[in-house]
Amino acid sequence: MKTLISIAIAVYNEEENIGACLKAIKSWADEIIVVDGSSTDKTVKIAKKYGAKTFITTNKPIFHINKQVAIDKAKGEWILQLDADEIVTPTLRAEIKNKISNIDKEIVAYYIPRKNYFLGRWLRKGGQYPDYVIRFFRKGKAYLPCKSVHEQMKVKGKAGYLKGHLLHYSVPTFSRYLTNANRYTSLTAKEMLKNKIPINLLSTIYYLLFKPLQTFFAIYFRHKGFLDGFPGFVFALFSGLHHSIAFIKYCELKISS
Repeated sequence: MKTLISIAIAVYNEEENIGACLKAIKSWADEIIVVDGSSTDKTVKIAKKYGAKTFITTNKPIFHINKQVAIDKAKGEWILQLDADEIVTPTLRAEIKNKISNIDKEIVAYYIPRKNYFLGRWLRKGGQYPDYVIRFFRKGKAYLPCKSVHEQMKVKGKAGYLKGHLLHYSVPTFSRYLTNANRYTSLTAKEMLKNKIPINLLSTIYYLLFKPLQTFFAIYFRHKGFLDGFPGFVFALFSGLHHSIAFIKYCELKISS
């Protein structure tokens, strides 16, 4: 039987999320590929329960490496790349199936809008919506450079837009957010080391004061993050602090190198 739609997912300790993610796609996906970074919880067991083809590897510092591994293993003509904390809505599912039935040969990939939930609230403002990401594409027509945690997919051809949403539940608790933030600031610090950012008075003022304030005001006031209430304030505040924390970690790396 011809494989038409493959789902590609990279995971690590996602037992709280992977079930809901796979439940939303199990009935209509022709193939589910899960690349696991040696999880220590029940992630793999749950994935197999939903019929996923699972592959065990190491948990890479840049998680996009394992995402690309999952993409490369997929055999479908079309690939939907998901994160374990994302859920495909019924509207998006119907739209994907319709696009495949009525193929536009010029379009090789599609942007999908995401609803990002932060501390239990959908962030409608702060520049967080519609948060378009390329996730649905023809095999071989999109890839991840695997150089940065915040990178977008590169497309070999023309991209279109879908209207159905992905529901993104990345931060169910503040503790989970701090865990993620610690990893992301460490990656940013390593990028700064690679780029040989100078450490002097100007760079210290920039990364510890100016850049955090600039980011906070952009998210909270310019993009009206204040309309998202307390979660909007916390998101804007810690988005700004990302720069100062990363710079401090970078200074530590510089000193020890």
